[in-house]
Amino acid sequence: MDMARSGALRLLAGVRDGLSLSDQAGALKALAPPDQARAACLATEVLRHQSRADAVIAAYVSRKPSPQVADILRLATVELLELEGAAHGVVDAAVTLTRGLGQKGQAAAGMVNAVLRKVAAHGGWADLPPQPMPGWLRDPVAAAYGEEAARAIEAAHQAGAPLDLTPKPGVAVEGAEPLPTGSLRIHGPAQVSALPGFATGDWWVQDAAAALPVRLLDPQPGERIADLCAAPGGKTLQLAAAGAQVTAVDISPARLKRVAENLNRCALSADLVAADALDWRPDAPLDAVLLDAPCSATGTIRRHPDLPFLRDGSGIPALVDLQARLIDHALSLIAPGGRLVYAVCSLLPDEGEAQVAATLARHPGLAVETPDLPGTEPDWITPEGGLRTRPDHWPNRGGMDGFFMARLRKAG
Repeated sequence: MDMARSGALRLLAGVRDGLSLSDQAGALKALAPPDQARAACLATEVLRHQSRADAVIAAYVSRKPSPQVADILRLATVELLELEGAAHGVVDAAVTLTRGLGQKGQAAAGMVNAVLRKVAAHGGWADLPPQPMPGWLRDPVAAAYGEEAARAIEAAHQAGAPLDLTPKPGVAVEGAEPLPTGSLRIHGPAQVSALPGFATGDWWVQDAAAALPVRLLDPQPGERIADLCAAPGGKTLQLAAAGAQVTAVDISPARLKRVAENLNRCALSADLVAADALDWRPDAPLDAVLLDAPCSATGTIRRHPDLPFLRDGSGIPALVDLQARLIDHALSLIAPGGRLVYAVCSLLPDEGEAQVAATLARHPGLAVETPDLPGTEPDWITPEGGLRTRPDHWPNRGGMDGFFMARLRKAG
């Protein structure tokens, strides 16, 4: 039995049922680690190229196949045309998987064989447009940044994401590209735990854009800083590496356990608190707070192509309300003259630029401090004084996640 392909189909069925790929890690536990990795890779590539695969398949089918057969056809099409798999092996595997669906699969196997033999000879794959963002996301993105940028973001989503590392000061990693903002980038496939410096805790995995909020905060040795909504912990590690006295607050004990493991590997320390950030309060006012708030995560689609299939935009207003409450609470924790960096991995202005504008209206005396960070581009700075990164930035380097961040200073 083809365990990796079967695993990929199981993951795709889970996404159709509303489960993210990360939610389904347990679904592959019975597979050997190499098969788990290949299954996850195949499912990710199918989701990244689904609209292109569907366009090719539609030219060769006379009626819409069942969801299970459609997934087999998509998987094989992506293997043939994107991953350039050997036609004979890919087609035979798809036919075998179809027959394994039972009586209806037996009936569809001939169709799958015939369609995929035509798909294998199909030309023009590279000319097909990238997977479009869903309308609830694309419309505000195009309105905010323009149609050309929206298309470039979709192309960046299709290209996927390289592996970025945040190093401790002075650390270099052989084979990694130093990025202008201080991160390191690994191009091509890589096993994280096998990279030089992993075992010695010289760096941690963190997208280049996700590393910018802490650099914007500019933590100083000895400062008392809270990292609210801290997991998975990359920003906690940055703060600790800068010498700050860090309290990392997250509602999930399980996610905090991962933060603790990374702190231990990197020989860094922070106080970890499992609590709702809205309820937590320190025993004395803080010098600064980093708030990487819960958000739509629409800036991370190049890493998580399942996200557009799982959301419809209906949860955005509730997230915007939660973000505003978290900002107000975070400001109440900071001493006069202290600073708050608010950040979201979202492409939506409602969660970023508009959120900061509303905060300034609620808090007279609060000021935005315009970013001046090494390696960032002048056109990333927004009229509000925040910093906006997008997946189509650095196109020749492999892009970056979409983030909005702003540094707010309380009156002294």
